[in-house]
Amino acid sequence: MTITELTNKVEYLTDAAGQRKAVVLDLPLWEEVLRLLEELDEQRWDEAFGNSQDQLARLADEALAEYNQGKTQELTPESL
Repeated sequence: MTITELTNKVEYLTDAAGQRKAVVLDLPLWEEVLRLLEELDEQRWDEAFGNSQDQLARLADEALAEYNQGKTQELTPESL
């Protein structure tokens, strides 16, 4: 369902002056909105993670170098 289709199916609650104050969605429409938001969230995560591979590799290299130089310490749940 497109954004246009979604917006065409909503109802508005208005005040005495006719100003929109709230939106009313039936349950299937609300569930579709939630599905689309989850899909968008997943897409944004995928894009952010996909665009950070070089940076993640650089950070991993730095961490490994620090480990090899003895500049790290073991973390245990008790020490956190």
